[in-house]
Amino acid sequence: MQYNKLGNTGLFVSELCLGTMTFGGTGDLWQKIGAVGQKEADELVKTALDAGINFIDTANVYSEGLSEEITGQALKNLGVPREDVVVATKVFGRMGSNVNSAGVSRYHIMDQIKASLKRLQLDHIDLYQIHGFDSETPIEETLEALDTLVKHGHVRYIGVSNWAAWQIMKALGISERKNLARFASLQAYYTLAGRDLEREIVPLLTSENVGLMVWSPLAGGLLSGKYDRNNETDGEGRRANFDFPPVNRDRAYDCIDAMRVVAKAHGCSVAQIALAWLLHQQAVTSVIVGAKRVDQLEDNIKATGIKLTGADLEALDQVSALPSEYPGWMLERQGAYRKG
Repeated sequence: MQYNKLGNTGLFVSELCLGTMTFGGTGDLWQKIGAVGQKEADELVKTALDAGINFIDTANVYSEGLSEEITGQALKNLGVPREDVVVATKVFGRMGSNVNSAGVSRYHIMDQIKASLKRLQLDHIDLYQIHGFDSETPIEETLEALDTLVKHGHVRYIGVSNWAAWQIMKALGISERKNLARFASLQAYYTLAGRDLEREIVPLLTSENVGLMVWSPLAGGLLSGKYDRNNETDGEGRRANFDFPPVNRDRAYDCIDAMRVVAKAHGCSVAQIALAWLLHQQAVTSVIVGAKRVDQLEDNIKATGIKLTGADLEALDQVSALPSEYPGWMLERQGAYRKG
């Protein structure tokens, strides 16, 4: 297991992060994703920690708070020293019927940090992330509330998830101008079958030294090896119950065809190739892997031992490359004058 710095901080996190969205199963949506109980969650957390994973990600909205409860109880049941694990959670989603029980207003953030700490049975959260963009709350208000949490010691670092490049850049500018805590990381969707992040966001992260945590690295199970053009679904797995995130199927199946060839050469699973490709991307800090069973998690962990060759990466990059789009092709053309 390798450990990477989280953005522009001195905090090191494992290249794989244990995701807990499958914990709980409360509510129709979360039941479709997973309903891992306490005993099974304890086993998954132990397997992750034993493999060297020191990073766990959850969110207040997962299973309506039950995922946080199970995660915190697992750490307690296993007797994990607090300093041995980096715990991340999120705030944004609706957590009640009140009109102010959603978003990232100061009101909601201050309310939810207390609830998350209680559910996790912790005195602080290592990485507190904004789960989505709130069009109704000024970015300044959100950043000032987060800065208060950092100053009070409830939160060590702050991050963001599912924001556009311009929104992240605006927030970083505000933090610098007002001397507020800055976002250390972005949590975003990124896979071989969905490389949209590379257009605007990856250059931003590289320029501003912001870490990248990847969610749904198997595209909701589509890149697990269970699916191809002749077998769109086997009636099992997350895709069968929850067809998300949106993926261009034709491009995805082209990627899967190429991944099968590389997987055969390495004697590993297609899923491991999908994860290994991400681990070879310079912008990636940590890849979030979730599982319902220990054997699934163990298979994912093995991806850290796969070293893709230059030929492997070239083959995968070619089949998954994004189509040219303005202004990218013009920037590349004009940039050649200076590079030359």
